[in-house]
Amino acid sequence: MKFYDREKEQNELRRIRQLAYDDMSRMTLLIGRRRIGKTVLIKHTFEELGDMLYLFVARKSESELVATLTDNLREQTDMYIPDGLKSFVALLRHLFEQGKHQSFTLVLDEFQELMNINPSVFSDIQNLWDAYREKTHINLVISGSAYRMMQKIFMDKDEPLFNRADLIIRLQPFRTEVLKQIFADYNPNYINDDLLALYTITGGVPKYMTWLLDNGYVTKEQMYEGVFSENSHFLEEGRTLLVSEFGKNYGTYFSILQEISSGNNTQAQIEQRLGGISVGGYLKALEETYTVIKKERPAFAKKESKTVRYSLNDNFLRFWFRYVEKNRSMIEIQNFEGLTRLALKDYDTYSGIVLERYFRQQLAESAEWREINAWWRSKVIVYKGQQIDAEVDIVALPVEGKKALVAEVKRKKEEYKHELFMHKVDYLRQTDLNKYHIETRLLTLDDM
Repeated sequence: MKFYDREKEQNELRRIRQLAYDDMSRMTLLIGRRRIGKTVLIKHTFEELGDMLYLFVARKSESELVATLTDNLREQTDMYIPDGLKSFVALLRHLFEQGKHQSFTLVLDEFQELMNINPSVFSDIQNLWDAYREKTHINLVISGSAYRMMQKIFMDKDEPLFNRADLIIRLQPFRTEVLKQIFADYNPNYINDDLLALYTITGGVPKYMTWLLDNGYVTKEQMYEGVFSENSHFLEEGRTLLVSEFGKNYGTYFSILQEISSGNNTQAQIEQRLGGISVGGYLKALEETYTVIKKERPAFAKKESKTVRYSLNDNFLRFWFRYVEKNRSMIEIQNFEGLTRLALKDYDTYSGIVLERYFRQQLAESAEWREINAWWRSKVIVYKGQQIDAEVDIVALPVEGKKALVAEVKRKKEEYKHELFMHKVDYLRQTDLNKYHIETRLLTLDDM
């Protein structure tokens, strides 16, 4: 896949580089989940400038790591690198000394691995940075994937590198417009249901899109067959992403995430499904420490409201827990054909839920709205003598003004019941939106 988008991030990276060269050293922190394209972004931004030193921190003994990095530096630059360096800090000190005389970009990729190699190294790096920053012209770019560890290293006030970064970039999946641009390049005649399948599986994560599109999987059926195949990268990807983050308690975390992905998204439902065990602490960690899930409250609910549903932040993980982890036994007996049929049979139901997520993201990207949520209440609404759920897919409040958007999301127009929807809108008009002018929309596959 060719390089797409990321203009804003590239501009920021180049701006900080120039400040480092013109003034004094700067530290940039680039954080993002695995497969999001951090390394690709770094190399695309700096390689052509000809002054980048790229060091990948692999998990090995410190002496082995330093020996490998020394060899890598000698391949990349004519800069003198002495023999006999034994510690990572000694190598870094030598590079900082060179920074007194020349300007360059130094990239430390997968920086969090130093915590597994030598946890005491961060105090030494802090001392080096504080001592050399104003004397050198180094553009230091630190990249990391393990969110929990990167958060601890740089954002925990008790840690030595707290508050040292001059710029923090949190790399996100591709925006919906970029997703469509990329898909059109691979499949100019795509239909929106295929686009939705791509979003359902990948969520706009670049590497996942590459795994599908570069292999010619450009229709819904082809994508599902590619994901659920013997040599698919996707089958172990969720485990690869999360086990190293969660540690020995990953089993309980996995069970919780699987329940949420299956629609059991309140604490009470999860605890009931897991035999009554208390999951409050796990949910808190998943939300605040690992940022894998988020609380969803209905529009207009107060922050302290206990009306909460949990959802996975990541489209791929939602998909993986719902179909791969849940059906691990089918994978073990290599029944990939059966698993593909099972997932495709569920596609209309599951993708309808994801379509709501797509439109919320699309609305957020428009920068017109300050709040975008679903709306629901525990009470019911009476419609034509029948009780119906008090629930609306999207309520969006404007950045300014009093024009609110209330939208119903359906895969197909034929599924939409206008009178029923307008009955809910009238209820909203009399209650939570009584101070707003309401615009209503039906959003379907045709509107993607």
